Amino acid sequence: MNISIILAAGEGTRMKSDIPKVLHKICGKPMLEYVIDNSKEAGIDKNYIIIGHGGQKVKDAFSHKDVVFKDQPIGPQYPYGTGFAVMQAKEHIEDDSNVVILCGDTPLITSKTIGELIQYHIGNKNFGTVLTAYVEDPTGYGRIIRDEEGNIEKIVEHKDANEEEINIREINSGIYCFKGEQLKYALDKIDNNNAQGELYITDVISILKKEGYKVGAYLIEDASEIYGVNSRVQLAFCEKVMRHRINRYHMENGVTIIDPDNTYIEAEVKIGRDTIVYPGAILKGNTTIGSDCIIGENTRIENSSIGNGVEIFSSTIEESVVSDCCHIGPYAHLRPNSHLGKNIRIGNFVEVKNSNIGDNSKAAHLAYIGDADVGKNVNIGCGVVFVNYDGLKKHRTIVEDNAFIGSNSNLIAPVKVKKWGYVAAGSTITHEVEESSLAIARARQVNKIGWVEKKKFKKDK
Repeated sequence: MNISIILAAGEGTRMKSDIPKVLHKICGKPMLEYVIDNSKEAGIDKNYIIIGHGGQKVKDAFSHKDVVFKDQPIGPQYPYGTGFAVMQAKEHIEDDSNVVILCGDTPLITSKTIGELIQYHIGNKNFGTVLTAYVEDPTGYGRIIRDEEGNIEKIVEHKDANEEEINIREINSGIYCFKGEQLKYALDKIDNNNAQGELYITDVISILKKEGYKVGAYLIEDASEIYGVNSRVQLAFCEKVMRHRINRYHMENGVTIIDPDNTYIEAEVKIGRDTIVYPGAILKGNTTIGSDCIIGENTRIENSSIGNGVEIFSSTIEESVVSDCCHIGPYAHLRPNSHLGKNIRIGNFVEVKNSNIGDNSKAAHLAYIGDADVGKNVNIGCGVVFVNYDGLKKHRTIVEDNAFIGSNSNLIAPVKVKKWGYVAAGSTITHEVEESSLAIARARQVNKIGWVEKKKFKKDK
C-alpha cells in the first residue's frame, strides 16, 4: 500500500496574508491541490494532510477531496518541525506500506516524479529514499552529505551546516519515501538537539543509515519541481513555471498560442484542436473551448463553454454557454447564465445577462439584453434596452422567432413580442406585440415653424 503524508501546517508568515499559505492559488488552483492531485495520479492509495494554522480554512477548501486531515497541535510547548508534523499521522502508517512525505507548498512536483521516486525506492530495496536536486543557489535548503563511495550519509539543515557543508549544491527537496515500519521506528528516536530546536524528518535518514538500513537518494533533473513557496515572489515564480507548462501542453495538443508569455490559461481549462489564442487572453476556471475557434486579444473567459468555430474578440464571457459558429465582440460582455445558440452575432458594446438567444439571431452593437428569452432569426437593433428591473424585482422579456426590434427601442418587462413581430425604431413597448404586427410606441413628431427665430428674439430683449 502507498500512502502520502502531506505537510501543510506552516503559518507562512513571509506571505503576509490572512490566507493559509497552501490555499494561495497558482493558475487558478490552491497550491495544495496540485500536490494532492499529483499524489493520487502517481498511485497513492491514501493521502493524509497535516494542518495547523488556518486548519479549518484548509479543511473547508478541500471538503470535496478524498483525503484525511490530521491536526498538528499549536503552542509553545510543542517542538514543531517536519518530524513532529509527520508524527501526527503515525497511527495510520502500516508496517509494510510505502510512505511518501510531500510538502503542501511545492506545487510544481509532478505525478511522474512522485511515481518514479516510489519505483526507485522499491526497486533498490531502500528503507528510506530522499528526493534530491542540484541547484545554483542552495541557500535555505538542507544539504545532502555523501560518503566517499557516493552513498547518502546524512542530511544537514542549512542553519546547522558547517563551512564545508554550506558549499554543497545537492539539496534535499523535503520529499521522501520510507518503509512504514522503519519510519515509525526512527520517528521515536529523533530529538530536537539542533539550531531550531525542532524535530527534523531529515534525522530519520541519519538514524536509519547508522542502524544499517539501506537508504538512498533519487536525483531529479528539473530542480524547478521542488521549488517551495514561502513568499509572494516565490509564488509568482511558480505561477510562471506552471503557466508555461499549461501553455506547452495545449500547444503540444494542437492549439496555436501566438505569444505564450502573454497568455494566461488556468489549470482546468480545456481547448480543442486548431483553436488560435491571441496575446492577452485570460481563460479561467472550468472553461471548455471547442475546435477551430479564434480567441482574440484581451479576451477573458471564465467558467464557460464555447462551441466549435467561435470567434471572440476583446470581450468578457462569464459562466455562460456559446454554441457553434458564433461571433462575439469586440467589447461585448456575456454575464452569468447567458446561453447563445448557433451562428449568433453579439457585436460591439452589447451586454447579455441571464438570457437565452436562439440560432441565427444578432445584436450587432450597443444593446442590453437582460433576463430575456430570444428566439431564432431575431434582429436586435442598435441602442435596444431590455428593461428588466422595476426597482424591486427582475422580470423577463420574450421575443419569439423572426422578430425585429428597431434601433433605440425599450422593451419594458414583463412583455412579449410574438413571431414576426416588428417594433419600430425609438419605441417604448409596454404591451404584447401580436404575431406579424408592427408596434409603434413613440410620440407624434411636431415641427414648430419659426421657433428658433422667436427664441433668439426673446434672448435679444
